[in-house]
Amino acid sequence: MSETPSTADQKPKRRRFRDRGDVIGAGGMWLAKWSLCLVAIAAGAWVTWTMLGKLWVVVLPVLMAVVVATVLWPPTRAMTSRGIPPAAAAGITIAGFFAVLTGVIALIVPSVVDQAPELANKATEGLHQVQDWVQGPPINLRDDQIDSAVNAITSKLQSSAQSIATGVFSGVSAAGSMLITVFLVIVLAFFFIKDGPRFLPWLHSVSGGRAGRHFEAVSIRVWDTLGGFIRTQALVSFVDAFFIGLGLVILGVPLAPVLAVLTFLGGFIPIVGAFVAGALAVLVALVAKGWTTALIILIIVLAVQQLEGNVLQPVLQSRSMNLHAVIVLLAVTGGSSLFGIVGAFLAVPVAACVAVVIRYVGEQVDRKLDEQEAPESVDATAVDVTEPPGETPPADAAG
Repeated sequence: MSETPSTADQKPKRRRFRDRGDVIGAGGMWLAKWSLCLVAIAAGAWVTWTMLGKLWVVVLPVLMAVVVATVLWPPTRAMTSRGIPPAAAAGITIAGFFAVLTGVIALIVPSVVDQAPELANKATEGLHQVQDWVQGPPINLRDDQIDSAVNAITSKLQSSAQSIATGVFSGVSAAGSMLITVFLVIVLAFFFIKDGPRFLPWLHSVSGGRAGRHFEAVSIRVWDTLGGFIRTQALVSFVDAFFIGLGLVILGVPLAPVLAVLTFLGGFIPIVGAFVAGALAVLVALVAKGWTTALIILIIVLAVQQLEGNVLQPVLQSRSMNLHAVIVLLAVTGGSSLFGIVGAFLAVPVAACVAVVIRYVGEQVDRKLDEQEAPESVDATAVDVTEPPGETPPADAAG
């Protein structure tokens, strides 16, 4: 005789539905956990920023030495690949770099310093001519609409020499003196390019297998990005300075060498530096040669900027190194306001390295999601196999 199920077993199981309180509570817990995470991240960022400020005397030479090392590593690597010892190759590279830098400073800086007041005066006079033009037809602007802006710009230009010197030394004043900072940068760059190949194995061994793999991948990408960015910006700045300086020389504009040097230096501060250097060239041309020459210089500057933005940058830089113009402007503004000229110079490389880290984290997140979705999307009992047995996708396809 078969057993009959009990009355309790025959009752249908009632499904429990979540009410509004459960849904709101789950949402509140989710929001609370994320809020705590954001607070912890903000606290960590604040502590890190405070420590960087306290240790800026060390951080600044390290950052500058890393930038210099990315530029000097290719010739050092070429010499070591030909059998030259790493210490000798690094010493030869550093000595050559120091000799070239000293020669450039000795040739250019005195001329720039001597002609900086004249440059400021001509730019101020050019602003007054522009003011007189916009007050007449067909624009007919009133004096009170432009006086405040012109006076602010004029005051800035008249004190440009002092402002430039203050801005240059504001970033290195925390290091005690410029000479100490330069010395530290040279020594650190020497050790970076001499012992650089040992860094990744050491980092891998210290951080462990799993974390070391990520640290190694991110370090390689950051190094390649930083080196490519600096070398590309130097080449692009040289092209800008050459063509704009050539136009100034052909048209007989005074202070052409100084304007060319400022254009080259401004190229390392994307968007802002090129705009300021081009504006100075146009104002000087306006004062010295009149409206026609100033208009021609403006056309040359715009043409060179279009060549840089549409040809040089896309060809010389890979797409992974490109940053949106808004990010560049915000980075330059923040870096210059915090650390002066040095901050404006380092802002874009730092932003590019941060972008590399964010892209790598995004790639790892997408990879984890793909690994979770793969078993659900593939039928284990399927007979049709598209790939022959024993063949696997390339190793780089997973990355």
